Amino acid sequence: MAVTTRMLGRSGIEVSALGMGCWAIAGPWAEGNQPLGWGAVDDDESVRAVRRALDEGITLFDTADTYGAGHGEQVLGRALAGRRDEAVIATKWGYTFDEATRQATGEDASTAHLRRAVTGSLRRLGTDRIDLYQLHLADLPVHRAEALFAVCEELVAEGLIRAYGWSTDRTDRAAAFGHAAPGAAAVQHALSVLRDAPEMLAVCDKYDLASINQGPLGMGLLTGKYTAASTLPRDDVRGLAPGWLEWFRGGRPAPEWLRRVGAVRAALTADGRTLAQGALGWIWARSGRAVPIPGCRTVAQVEENAAALHRGPLPADQFVEVERQLAALRTAALRDADRPHWPRPTHPTTHP
Repeated sequence: MAVTTRMLGRSGIEVSALGMGCWAIAGPWAEGNQPLGWGAVDDDESVRAVRRALDEGITLFDTADTYGAGHGEQVLGRALAGRRDEAVIATKWGYTFDEATRQATGEDASTAHLRRAVTGSLRRLGTDRIDLYQLHLADLPVHRAEALFAVCEELVAEGLIRAYGWSTDRTDRAAAFGHAAPGAAAVQHALSVLRDAPEMLAVCDKYDLASINQGPLGMGLLTGKYTAASTLPRDDVRGLAPGWLEWFRGGRPAPEWLRRVGAVRAALTADGRTLAQGALGWIWARSGRAVPIPGCRTVAQVEENAAALHRGPLPADQFVEVERQLAALRTAALRDADRPHWPRPTHPTTHP
């Protein structure tokens, strides 16, 4: 049974059950010598991909002001020109950057920066409102975040944003947000068949928040195109992976994650779906609140993901088989070489 739309929590905003993550189309930017983008991209193809997504019924587009040091928002705004009312735009604030040099410069959790940031995003996106505005600082102390969400309430009243959220994997942060923020709509967090998030999903259920899922395809591992021999270029964030990026090490797929992909491949593709489509179907079967936002850089990638949208959640028997395979793998002893990297550090300290 196909799944086509879901609600952004208690905001009243309806979105397609599949979004498009726009980190990968933002182009190069860096923090010193550390690349934070996915290498060079073709902006014209990115525009075509966004427009094809709209044609396929995808309405949620997730970006951040820091992606490409502002360039990502510009590309998305260009793609949505003339079709703005068909789309739900989600962007983020909190990190600082230099648009001219495309360098990340730090972070700013002040209310003054929030006001500057929303103005900058509106300008780059070429729009008069942002549908979902998300705090990008995952580990910000709750009392400091509450001051920012108070300003978000003002921005809602002013019509500059429609709802707001928090991009964090910290369940304590998400729970405090859901409890205290009147306009709380969504938490963006990691979720995939490779890494479940039961505690975060429970928070979303308790506080009626949408679960927007970053990394639903494991940054490409769940497309099936990477093997142990694959090497990513050094201008790609995966090719020179920082400490918070779990899926790749030394420019290669991390072996423990490739083992998980191998363990669930057959179950995810049993009904004729591609591996990526099966991975997205698992997320919809996992939670009725989940909205995965896989990154896309080409029209072909959009079309493959959109086909998953129209096929819907995994059937119950396939879902059970995937869980059986994963349970066996989760309890298996890991090779000593993998242990320093397992599990993922609980709280990433910086991007994405």
